[in-house]
Parts: sequence; structure tokens; C-alpha cells
Amino acid sequence: MSSLQPNLPVTEPETALAAGVRAPDFTLPATPDQQLSLSDLSGQPVILAFYPADWSPVCGDQMALYNQILPEFHRYGAQLVGISTDGVWCHAAFAQDRKLHFPLLADFQPKGEVARRYGVYRDHEGTSARALFVIDGTGVIRWSHVSPVGLNPGADGILDALDAFATPHAEPASGALS
Repeated sequence: MSSLQPNLPVTEPETALAAGVRAPDFTLPATPDQQLSLSDLSGQPVILAFYPADWSPVCGDQMALYNQILPEFHRYGAQLVGISTDGVWCHAAFAQDRKLHFPLLADFQPKGEVARRYGVYRDHEGTSARALFVIDGTGVIRWSHVSPVGLNPGADGILDALDAFATPHAEPASGALS
């Protein structure tokens, strides 16, 4: 038997948008006084990492992993953007504490609007699912993945998706003389 209370409907997220679909544009707060739109990143690959909440152990590990391998994403010219239903002040504290070097966007008001448009809002919890979208420079989703909330999806899927359509930039040889 389930430990859920009886008569409470539990709805999982709608089906996440799939590869081949145009990514819905959005504008969300990146800081208390700055907004970021998906269209601002047009022309380059974009990784959208929806996650349930700042400060949760799995989310913290996931964002720290992405921060650590950010240079790999940048090799493909890709911009990483984290999105959750937390507010901008919570994001600011979380990003500062974790020393994150990519924007965290607040899908806070109206709560979960962008997550709903991507099919990854968890109504019964008021958070987004743990979902990843890799979008090409023309705004088309090339790969999407939804993980169980308690599981860090890692970065292999993201890197495989980027490798399938984006050309990595050459890295300078270590120790090369200028």
C-alpha cells in the first residue's frame, strides 16, 4: 500500500517536450534586477537544467557537477541555464554558496509557468521535475530527459547530445608556446 493520503490526486508532470520540437521562448529573472530570455541565447546551443529546489542534496550535487564540467559545455559553445521554482534571492544565496558560474532562473511567479510549458511541472509538489533539455542554436530541442527526482542524471546525456550536433571548439595544446 502507498503511504500517500487517500483521495489526494497525485499527478506527475505532463510529457516533457521531445526532440524535434521548437523550445518555447521565455523570460525569467536571473537576479533581482536582471531578466534572461531563451531568445537572448539564440545562435548557440543551450542546456536547460530544470531542478526541484535549491539546497536539496541531489540538486546541490547536480548543479555542482555541472559547474565543475562547465568548460566541457563551453567547448561546444553551449550555455548552461538552471531553472527552478525558487525565488531570485534563494538562487543568489545558493549560487554564491556553491560558487556557481552559470545563471539560475526563477520560475517563481507565476509559479512553474515555464516548467509547465516544457511539460515538467510537478503540480502536487509545486516544483519542477528534474529535467534536461539540449537546444540547438536555432531553438529546436535536440534531446530531453526526465530523471527521478531523487536521482542525479549526471552529464553524459548532455555531452552525447551536444556531440551529436555541435562542433567542439579546438582546445589549445597544453604547454604550447605562443
